[in-house]
Amino acid sequence: MRLTVFGPGHPFRGGIARATTELAGTLGDRGHEVLFLTPRRQYPNWLYPGRSDRDPEACRPLDCAVSVLDPLDPISWRTARRHALEHRADVWIVPYWTWAWAGLWWSLLRDDSRPPTVAVVHNPVDHDAHLWQRIAARRVLGNSQALFTHARVLAAELERAYPSTPVGYHCLPAVVNPVELERDHARRELGLPGDRRVALFLGLIRPYKGVDLLLEAAAALGEDSDWLVMIAGEPWGELGGLLETQARTLDLERRVRLDLQWVPESRVPTLLAAADLLVLPYLRGSQSAVAPMALAHGIPVLSTAVGGVPEIVRDGINGVIIPPGDPGAITTALQALSVEKLKDLAAGARQTAEDLTWSGYADALEELIERVI
Repeated sequence: MRLTVFGPGHPFRGGIARATTELAGTLGDRGHEVLFLTPRRQYPNWLYPGRSDRDPEACRPLDCAVSVLDPLDPISWRTARRHALEHRADVWIVPYWTWAWAGLWWSLLRDDSRPPTVAVVHNPVDHDAHLWQRIAARRVLGNSQALFTHARVLAAELERAYPSTPVGYHCLPAVVNPVELERDHARRELGLPGDRRVALFLGLIRPYKGVDLLLEAAAALGEDSDWLVMIAGEPWGELGGLLETQARTLDLERRVRLDLQWVPESRVPTLLAAADLLVLPYLRGSQSAVAPMALAHGIPVLSTAVGGVPEIVRDGINGVIIPPGDPGAITTALQALSVEKLKDLAAGARQTAEDLTWSGYADALEELIERVI
């Protein structure tokens, strides 16, 4: 088939950029004629309050990629649409995750003079969405001919919201290949002790991710606990200062390490190699791209039961699932995890990663595309 894939890619960073790049590359590897239209910029500075949204290491460059999109410049949208139409694709594939791109997507999809479109729905609406953000999502998803998402629970939500639109789903595989690193070497590189267990939070730090609750849970572990909590990621807005103040107030110097900055792609394998457990204390959310990455590295996951995460993190098999919003549940779960239990969960993590592949993901997406065309 001839396919046009839209969305962020090299040199931008973030989970959407990595996942969309991997999808475009996989479809090309499977023999499809793929055009990958990528942006010249992603977000306005006020919407993305981090240091930068670029990291040349985050996504692999693809020969089929053309930088032509600009969600912030309505004058360019007509040019982008003309460029896409010239490829004469059988299907367009458009990721949806935020209202900030909704104007561009709606401009592309506004009439029937284009191919049928499959929206890859990372988030049905923005986190903490206002009414107008929900309207923006509906205008894009309602103009799509099929919807593809990453969890059964999200597929059911979309089927209720768009009952006449075909829906498919497949859990999101890891967006980076696992790198085998020796644990002691990784610990030395990061300055972490070799005789303690490390619980890692990794990723962009936003309010809904509950990192403040993880600090509360660490404070309740007690001085005699061998758990060391490491928080690695770039804070959203003022969160960094708030977390540093909270850690000082709770006297967590011995129990918590804060690395509050963007984690470059080259450093992720080192952090995962040093960890015994990934912790996702989310208050809410649709899914997690970090969870399959950890599983691919053989790291079990302690997560709250939000969105589609329990469909990939299976309680007692490759991780532990707890209720959201309860720091006491995090503390209890950490205290209950013995060294032997962590080894069992790590084996389950590796098995899950073997079963969760981009080939299987592409199979599910192609099946939905066939229904559309």
